[in-house]
Amino acid sequence: MRNKDEAALRALMELYGNKLMRTAYLLVKDKQVAEEAVMDTFIQAYRKIDQLQDSDRLESWLLRITVNRCRMKMRAWSWSRLLPLSNVEQMITEEEAGPEKLLIEAWRNENLSEALLKLDYKYREAIVLFYYNGLSVAEIAEQTNSNENTVKARLARGRAKLKSMLEKQEDGDETRAGTRAH
Repeated sequence: MRNKDEAALRALMELYGNKLMRTAYLLVKDKQVAEEAVMDTFIQAYRKIDQLQDSDRLESWLLRITVNRCRMKMRAWSWSRLLPLSNVEQMITEEEAGPEKLLIEAWRNENLSEALLKLDYKYREAIVLFYYNGLSVAEIAEQTNSNENTVKARLARGRAKLKSMLEKQEDGDETRAGTRAH
């Protein structure tokens, strides 16, 4: 990449593209905008690869660029007019699985995905980086330029909001099922 080799850029895109796309989608809730953010990430990485001091931190550097690009897109768009895709799993499948496995996974994750997409951005960002990308609280604090206590609070509040939303969905499903039974 430092020699501006396009083959190296393609290899980088193949290696990190899916993970960055999944992260961007979970943050911005729109596949097309997520694709733009990821492409912007790779373009910026290609142009500014010389700024990367430690090649062992390449993945973290790319993730930071992606998160920043998503933030910029969130500020630039009027998100109240955009409707999120109904199911994150449609985009996130990483391996080819049988239809039964896909159906079961989609069923299990549908309510969680819907609830996650309803969270405020700051909570969604912390949860996506922690659970979907496996970053530690310290790494998230570094990525988001906040302190660790802020990250911990956002994770705790985000989990509490998710739990509340899921419980309400569950109660609503049971109520609807009970109504249909009568």
